[in-house]
Amino acid sequence: MLFLLFKIRNERYCLDVSRIVEVAPMVIFKKIPHAPPYLSGLFNFRGTIVPVIDLSALLYEEPCRPLLSTRIILVDYIGPNRKRHILGLLAEHVTETISRKESDFQAPGVEVEDSRFLGDVIFDEEGMIQRVEVERIPPQALQEYLFSAGKDEAVDSE
Repeated sequence: MLFLLFKIRNERYCLDVSRIVEVAPMVIFKKIPHAPPYLSGLFNFRGTIVPVIDLSALLYEEPCRPLLSTRIILVDYIGPNRKRHILGLLAEHVTETISRKESDFQAPGVEVEDSRFLGDVIFDEEGMIQRVEVERIPPQALQEYLFSAGKDEAVDSE
């Protein structure tokens, strides 16, 4: 399987590329008043309004740094309403892919409620890489209103 490798602060993470729609450069987001600090805002992706979650702010309560390698990873997200949507994930050092077998991943041995989207881990010569589970990313509070108004963009999942 192929995985996109990225960093959140100095920790390495990966996403299954089969869930990725596109990797986009940084843009200016439409801010949402009273939104949680990890919700960077909205942007127009080819006519579709996409919410963007800052993974650094979600995990470490510090926003992603505006580096040349900071990107918006657009993923295929199946929401609680069982509809497909595009969700943006803001991450740093989005620069490479790695190939690993599913059997290479190991359970981390701990699950924290606020970071339940962090899955199994693999190791390489530089250390540990943790897998990110797309469906588990939005915190429960955000899931309740994420995509609540988007009816036309949603496509039934199979």
